[in-house]
Amino acid sequence: MKKISYNKLVRDKIPEIIEASGKKYTVESMDKKEHLNYLIKKLQEELNEYYENNEIEEHADLVEVIYGILSLEGISIKDFHSMREKKNSERGKFRKGLKLLEVIED
Repeated sequence: MKKISYNKLVRDKIPEIIEASGKKYTVESMDKKEHLNYLIKKLQEELNEYYENNEIEEHADLVEVIYGILSLEGISIKDFHSMREKKNSERGKFRKGLKLLEVIED
């Protein structure tokens, strides 16, 4: 019997997918604090995967992890998008490719 240890956060349907493949698995539920810590680790993992392969699909994973963090913190996606739009309205987006080189004070 071969065992592979992961000790990482996975998407909710992964145990079903593993079982459907004829394999066994072990999972445990985390409390809120541990869950948040693992979501933050997962965010870094997904960002690293994007750096490595530069695939757009990784953006979907990043967003899903962010949505997981928001849910855990009790923030709705609607409220999050309102915060995002407010910030965009006040400070702009990241579409023009502007790099601030310096600010000169008199």
